[in-house]
Amino acid sequence: MRVAHVSFFVDPAGRAPAALLDAWPTLASLAPAISADTVVVTVVQAAAADALIERDGIQFQFVRERRPTALQRRLGFWASPLTGRVVQRLVDLSPDIVHIHSLSFPRHVRQVRDALPDTRIIVQDHADQPIAGWRRSLVRASLDGIDAASFTAAAQATPFIAAGVLDQRARIFEVPESSSVFTPGDQATARSVTGIHGDPCVLWLGHLDGNKDPLLALDAIRIAAGSLPDIRLWMAWIEAPLLDFVRQRVERDAMLRERVTMLGPQPHSRVQSLLRAADLLIQASHNEGSGYAVIEAMACGTAPVVTDIPSFRVLTGEGKAGGLSPIGDAVAMAASLGQWAAVPAGDRRARVRDHFDRDLSFHAIGARWRAIYQDVLAR
Repeated sequence: MRVAHVSFFVDPAGRAPAALLDAWPTLASLAPAISADTVVVTVVQAAAADALIERDGIQFQFVRERRPTALQRRLGFWASPLTGRVVQRLVDLSPDIVHIHSLSFPRHVRQVRDALPDTRIIVQDHADQPIAGWRRSLVRASLDGIDAASFTAAAQATPFIAAGVLDQRARIFEVPESSSVFTPGDQATARSVTGIHGDPCVLWLGHLDGNKDPLLALDAIRIAAGSLPDIRLWMAWIEAPLLDFVRQRVERDAMLRERVTMLGPQPHSRVQSLLRAADLLIQASHNEGSGYAVIEAMACGTAPVVTDIPSFRVLTGEGKAGGLSPIGDAVAMAASLGQWAAVPAGDRRARVRDHFDRDLSFHAIGARWRAIYQDVLAR
């Protein structure tokens, strides 16, 4: 079976193809995980320059395409320049299945469908949102006739179906967006390296924005401190539009001042050590396409205490390998922190990592995708 993975997203920074393989872990790791004796995967990636790179038995074909103009960027990915060279590369490959990353490029999906009418097409969600307004009819027409779509959680397809973007009869598959190569390590060593501590030691790893809701997480820590006096929260982020509000909340509350440390932005090379050192990860997101921090935490055996949203529900195995609490409910999240902190550390880490190996590892995701491809071709 010949499968082509394709992404129409052109790196706005114009980085060289080899740099993209290092910067985008999913690009480099997903195809090798899927490839097997029965499946040959080739990756076709729109880029700022042409290149052919072979790594881990996979051909990564980078195809030079124009970057969106300033106006096109404001309009959204759907307005990106059409990619004749990428589509021609797909025609040359003549795959049995084209696996398109992102639902945000409907015009490009239409190009592929028109150029390869007998090829099966699967479109994978990457935290996409249904396109609103007058463009919906364009999206509907462009996505009509795809063979399947995938989401981390099947429930995430509902807004697309309700908006008429995906046909109600569309076949929906549930498969995590990506995985992680992180591994568990010695917690004492990681704490020595990173300097973080606590009982429990809780890590925040995400933007400080309204969707991630760091203020709710602070409320949960404050409440949990009533029964967990040695709890400590360490906050790391990349983007921080709510940084001033978070700092003010911490500085004005004596209980939080004693327990919350603002680590600031951290290089990704340090994230594995931080997760190994932590007992729990806290996330208060209102919406996530997947949840990379949660996946990375579970790869390290660190239990996530998170909101009960579709993607987190799937990633935690319906709460078997992590705590779930309603969006905006600090009391419930504090209770979840206490529940998971009470589990003996060795048992907790083993339970989380076993779940990761079984359902979230690249090995597991690769097997899932191979089964999906067989299913789609059989129909």
